[in-house]
Amino acid sequence: MVMAAGLGKRMRPLTATRPKPLVEVAGKTLLDHTLDKLKAAGVTKAVVNVHYLADALEAHLKNRVQGIEIAVSDERTLLLETGGGLAHALPLIDADPFLVVNSDNLWVDGPVDTIRLLASAWDDDRMDALLLLVPHARANCHKGQGDFHMDAAGRLRRRRPGAVAPFVFTGVQIVSKRLLAGEIPEGAFSTNLLWDRAIEAGRLYGVVHEGLWFDIGAPPNIKKAEEILGLG
Repeated sequence: MVMAAGLGKRMRPLTATRPKPLVEVAGKTLLDHTLDKLKAAGVTKAVVNVHYLADALEAHLKNRVQGIEIAVSDERTLLLETGGGLAHALPLIDADPFLVVNSDNLWVDGPVDTIRLLASAWDDDRMDALLLLVPHARANCHKGQGDFHMDAAGRLRRRRPGAVAPFVFTGVQIVSKRLLAGEIPEGAFSTNLLWDRAIEAGRLYGVVHEGLWFDIGAPPNIKKAEEILGLG
């Protein structure tokens, strides 16, 4: 699933007339960067959720030379946030576990394909979610304080308030439908709720990204990323 329904407020003014996934980096939209990565990893179907300027997103998807089947999860009437968006799209998602990718980040593979690396680390007996993380020191264009600590087995725990954590979530994860089982809120809610449940059960894990990663959340980050990639 590609998360593409956000309002893109931090990306203004670029998102005044286009949804954030259609903002370009190095001559290609963020959405196409993501879909091309999925296709290269062997993904054959992607569910893309839409809300803000949804017609523009759908038109772009229809005009794209696919190579990958696209299903649209329509959130036009209500923006459901990350967790609510996953729950709403669940009937369209055939696989279990499945991949979830935010459309506002950009990554470059390390020695091996990043998606395949993540998939090779999945252990269904131990995990409800497996997050792709990048060391805080290598989180290009990112201004946060880190998100997670990771133990020797790969289990994750949250950064404490006021502290710094060594790993940043890249926006790429593998999720089991178990993560959405049981009682969940109706309407909009964050994936953080689901992660906290998994942490409590000892079933939220991480794997470290071996290549480059960029937080493309604000207009200045585009130029910074292009310069680091040698395209500026």
